[in-house]
Amino acid sequence: MPNRRMRAAAVGLAAVAAILSVPASAASLPDDSGWLIRMMTCSAEGLPIEVYLPQPVVFSDHGMSAGQTVGGYYTLDLSSINKGKGLEPVRVTMSADKKFITVNQYTRGLPPTRIPVGGGTVEFDHRFAQHAKCGPFQAQDPNFGN
Repeated sequence: MPNRRMRAAAVGLAAVAAILSVPASAASLPDDSGWLIRMMTCSAEGLPIEVYLPQPVVFSDHGMSAGQTVGGYYTLDLSSINKGKGLEPVRVTMSADKKFITVNQYTRGLPPTRIPVGGGTVEFDHRFAQHAKCGPFQAQDPNFGN
């Protein structure tokens, strides 16, 4: 019986050693569907806010379709007040006329925020993100960066 336990322990130790010895370069990268791109930046009282969407949606032939809802991420960078910067899942919806996007922070039960595609001042979180000044929703602005 002791030989059996020792063999099992040796096999287990060898498996752990093999897993730990795999170089980091052997780790696979996520496929393109897992990549995100920043689509909108805002600032509220000097605190940066960003909205990220999946690249396949952003770089499709038509961008976001009218009425389309996409899962993305929202960040409110509270690093300057020692609270960090987290990623919060959100649902982003393009309006039927493609003039507004709606950011729904559904995990926190906040009311959805409607933002003009060209940018504007909006209300996000009432504790830290009131009167947020947002730039244009980049994928929808054909002149962005020109």
